Amino acid sequence: MIELPEAYLEQMRELLGEELQDYLACFTRDNIRSLRLNTRKTAVHDFLRINPFALASIPWSDDGFYYEETDDPTRHPYYYAGLYYIQEASAMLPAQVLPIAKGDRVLDLCAAPGGKTLKIADKLQGSGVLFANDISISRAQVLLRNIENQGVKNCIVMAEEIDHLDRFIGYFDKILIDAPCSGEGMFRKDRKLIRSWLEKGNDHYVPIQKELLRKAVRFLKPGGCLVYSTCTFSRKENEEVIESALKEYPDLHVLPIRKTASFVSGLTDNTKDCVRLYPHKIKGEGHFVALLQKGETRSEAGAPVSHYENTFPCLEHFDLDLSQGRIVSRKDRFYLEPDTGIDLYGLRILRSGLYLGESSHDRFEPSYALAKAIGHKQYDNVLNLSLEDQRVLKYLKGETLDVRDRHANGMVLVCVDDFPLGFGIVSKGILKNKLPAQYRYQ
Repeated sequence: MIELPEAYLEQMRELLGEELQDYLACFTRDNIRSLRLNTRKTAVHDFLRINPFALASIPWSDDGFYYEETDDPTRHPYYYAGLYYIQEASAMLPAQVLPIAKGDRVLDLCAAPGGKTLKIADKLQGSGVLFANDISISRAQVLLRNIENQGVKNCIVMAEEIDHLDRFIGYFDKILIDAPCSGEGMFRKDRKLIRSWLEKGNDHYVPIQKELLRKAVRFLKPGGCLVYSTCTFSRKENEEVIESALKEYPDLHVLPIRKTASFVSGLTDNTKDCVRLYPHKIKGEGHFVALLQKGETRSEAGAPVSHYENTFPCLEHFDLDLSQGRIVSRKDRFYLEPDTGIDLYGLRILRSGLYLGESSHDRFEPSYALAKAIGHKQYDNVLNLSLEDQRVLKYLKGETLDVRDRHANGMVLVCVDDFPLGFGIVSKGILKNKLPAQYRYQ
């Protein structure tokens, strides 16, 4: 049995009362495994027809599933095709309850590694603009890798401090804050967090959480919605942070979250519509989620849509939707940038929209990100392999392929069951692999 700090046990005894023993018993339970589908690439019902795993629905997620220990989705070609993302089940709730509409401007403020960002992107379905920020450059690079693997087109990836974002006051329709916290809800899964709790406790995070929420409310449009979430149980980091924001901003109020029978309400009158997730009550880890609104809902026309003609000659073989962005070039590199309507100069930006590729020796080299962001019908030279074809795994390992049975030459989009994996160059029946090393099968 894991040894928990006595001060923590006393805190949980106050929260749970007679349920404490049930909570402690969950520490002997096996880890729970779950994934969330990428609905920009495949509808849930379509994936379930080709699903190679034993899946069970997650009650609070419309596209999340538990999978069995005997399965390993990260070793399957569909993982490399970006059809799903491995995500803890409870962590799916914050982005699930954020009421995003097509065309919204959305901020994921503490975004890395990107699970919640990807759900937001699914809700936007390529419309509007998504800003994904993480103060750590190294974590933001992981975020960018996940965004590229999943084929997100309309995302601005930043690594900025919140004090540098004042230009966004009143800009966003929706905001998600998965705040840094003491991680009590993850003690069962990650024992290292217990050591961190002993070193920092709850008080270390409260000023950070209050500042993030305070600033984020200012970034919201009137009528906009915000989700504040943590993976901890502490009143100080949850209800008290919300109460502080409600006191500072009289036009801010809590919206109800639809509860399942296993969800627990917030602990105060003002936060009773928030939810607490405890690992002894659900098949998942610990979480706290609050849905807030600034003022009343306003009916506004969406952001203006710009229309650009696809006149970029290097993309003549592609059928790209340029209805909400424009192609820009920087030092022989080309990007499809979403229309933000705001000056981004001076911000620490890792990626502004979709990286299309670069011009090299008078030839356009399409990027891996472009391969993952398009469908197989959006490129005119496709090499489609069946899941059973041994060349799929060889391609994912970075090997050259014998494709003399196919009538394709030049730059080809390599797919498995019509889902893009990356590019390759075919000459005389041999495919030279263009899959970047960091995205290969390990």
